[in-house]
Amino acid sequence: MSHKEDKINPSYYRKKIQVTDFIIEYDMGFLEGNIVKYISRYKSKNGIEDLKKAKWYLDKLIKQKEKK
Repeated sequence: MSHKEDKINPSYYRKKIQVTDFIIEYDMGFLEGNIVKYISRYKSKNGIEDLKKAKWYLDKLIKQKEKK
């Protein structure tokens, strides 16, 4: 299977820095990881939709941190 057809690791996740490696390296949780994922791919995949998803996860993270 070529990288272009790769459903697990599509081209919009493969740049100079692998997004999943960055998330792991910085020991990010689910919410943080999704924020990074959606921000890093929005230009190559779903545009505004991915920015809205990142915002949703960011709002959720902010609410979680405000409770602490």
